[in-house]
This record gives sequence, C-alpha cells and structure tokens, in this order.
Amino acid sequence: MSLTFHWFLPTNGDSRHVVGGGHGTPATASGRDRPPTVAYLSQIARAAEDLGFVGALTPTGAWCEDAWLTTAMVSRHTERLKFLVAFRPGFVSPTLAAQMAATFQRQSGGRLLLNVVTGGESREQRAYGDFLDKDARYRRTGEFLQIVRELWEGKSVDLHGEHLRVEDARLARLPDPVPDVYFGGSSPVAGEIAAKHVDAYLTWGEPPAQVAEKIAWIRGLAAAEGRTLRFGIRLHVITRDTSEQAWAEANRLLDGFDERTVQSVQEGLARSESEGQRRMLALHGGGSRDRLEIHPNLWAGIGLVRGGAGTALVGSHDEVAERIKEYHALGIDEFVLSGYPHLEEAYWFGEGVLPRLAAQGLWRHPTAERTAQTS
Repeated sequence: MSLTFHWFLPTNGDSRHVVGGGHGTPATASGRDRPPTVAYLSQIARAAEDLGFVGALTPTGAWCEDAWLTTAMVSRHTERLKFLVAFRPGFVSPTLAAQMAATFQRQSGGRLLLNVVTGGESREQRAYGDFLDKDARYRRTGEFLQIVRELWEGKSVDLHGEHLRVEDARLARLPDPVPDVYFGGSSPVAGEIAAKHVDAYLTWGEPPAQVAEKIAWIRGLAAAEGRTLRFGIRLHVITRDTSEQAWAEANRLLDGFDERTVQSVQEGLARSESEGQRRMLALHGGGSRDRLEIHPNLWAGIGLVRGGAGTALVGSHDEVAERIKEYHALGIDEFVLSGYPHLEEAYWFGEGVLPRLAAQGLWRHPTAERTAQTS
C-alpha cells in the first residue's frame, strides 16, 4: 500500500516562526507576517498538489478562519488536492452537515475529506453556545455520525437520541463519493466513537511505542464492532539536506520562543480537558532544551507554544524517511504534516523526502497512480 501524505493550510496565519493557537490558547501574534488570505493559502495548496500530497488539513476553532468557507474558496484554485475539513458536530445540525458535504463533493469534484473534532475545551465550546461536558460531546458525536452516515446511504432517518433528534430526514442528492471521515481522541469514549463510526483514526505525533499502544487499542475496539480502520499521524516536519542543517533550523525556531509566551501558553494548555493535549504536554516535561528530542528525530519543541500537535520530525531527508518507515511499520499509512513556513517547508519535504520513499517503493505521486490505473 502506497503511503498517503497530507499537508496543512495555516488558516491562523503563517510565518518563519512558530504560530501557535488551539486548545484554549489564542494564536500568538508574534511573527504572523503572512495573513491567511485566499491567495496565500492557494499558493500553499497548489504547491502541495504539485509535490504529490493527497490532501490538506484545515483546523477549526475561534483562533483561525472557518474551514468550510476557506477550503471552498481555495478549491477553485486547485485541481486534484483534497481538503480535510475540520469541523465540530455540535455547531451544525447533522442533516445540514450531510447536505454541505454532498454539495462540496459535487462542486469540487469529490475532493472533500472530513476531520471530526468533538471539541476538547468546554470554555471555547460555550462561546459557541455549546454547554455539554466533554463526555456528553463525544456521545453527541456518535449520534451525529450515525445520522450523517445513514443519510449518505440514502436512508430516511428518524432518531430521538440523548442529544440529537431528527424526523424524516433525507438528502435530495447524495455525495459522490461519500467523503472519508477522520477522527482523533485519546479518552475511552473517543475510542468507542472511532471504532463504530470513522474511516481513519488520527493520533498526534507521540513516540512509536505509545503510537503502537494506541493503534492496538483502537484496532481491538474496531474489531469488536466488525470494522477495520486506517491509521494516520499528525506531525510537523523540519527536513534538510543534512541533519545539522535541520537541527539548526529547529534551534532557530526555539530561539524565537519568548519566555513569557511559553509560560502563558503552557499555563493555558495545563487547564485543557483534552487527554491528547495532556499527553502532548507530558512529552516535553517543561521544555528543557536537552529533553526535547523524545525519540530519535522526534522533537517536542513545537508544543511549547502551540496547542494540539506539538511534535516534529527533525533531521536529514534520509533520517526523516526512516522515521516515517518506523511509524508505517506500526500500521500508520497516512501522514498529516506541516512546517514553518508552510510554503517553503512543503518543498523541503516534497523534494527531499518523498523521492526517497518513492525509490523504496513506499510512495507514488498521485498522478502517477492515476496514469498507471488508466494505462
């Protein structure tokens, strides 16, 4: 199976420094010298498309631009790239979400993927009018996905659940193809929802041993439901011609972290309700420089100023390719990557790492696969 790579659209702004945000922390103002305009995001998207990335993730939250609207506009400037749109089930009705997805598929030529984000921070959820606690939000997500899935199958849906109720819901036009649903979560209830409803389970970039445990956990839950899932990982990347150059870039980013900002962000993240965020914080253990490489070529420095995914693959192109192979051996087939700035880092990875994986038969450019299928 050929590995699949996705890039990231920084709808909270981009920079040559780390731009933070997420999980209850605001996007850091320092260094946001590239506003998330449609023109700039389209430039990143076109680069990712040319280099061979399959899709691009867009985040969701009060700290960034809306993912649905932004990707709809950017899609007009690309031809093949898919959009992994992050959205929160509690903010829109399931029938409307199913309809939006069907419309997106028709208007984009089938280029929508959905990243379901239940919402880890009650304070931010309440700002949007959602007053459920975390476990209740996950149970609502399960009901939401049940409704959406049945609508996409062409069924007429009646459901009177604990949190959601629809009567005689149906779609006039079905999505073609049905978009894959991606989902992440480290709490027990998150695992139950993933096992029952999603196509691909995403984990943040933890060391391989911890990722292996998480894959085994989700795989077992899915098997009990008679289902098989794909697995993906969310990482940043700093790859260069030599290891020394890559680590010099990581240290340059680290030097740009203002001590007060780090302290403020860490205090905010420590209040997070997210189990995944707690695991991210535990990796860097307070941020001592000599403890940030938590596994060969796996650096936890990004998590000092950014909520959510806080680790990066750092090293030469060969080293980064080896780490990708290590995760792949555990069962990871999809990689959702990013780097600062996102335009330039896409080229470093696309021109440095992907050809090495291609030479080993682990990756093919999507256009090459399409050519092979039609020849």
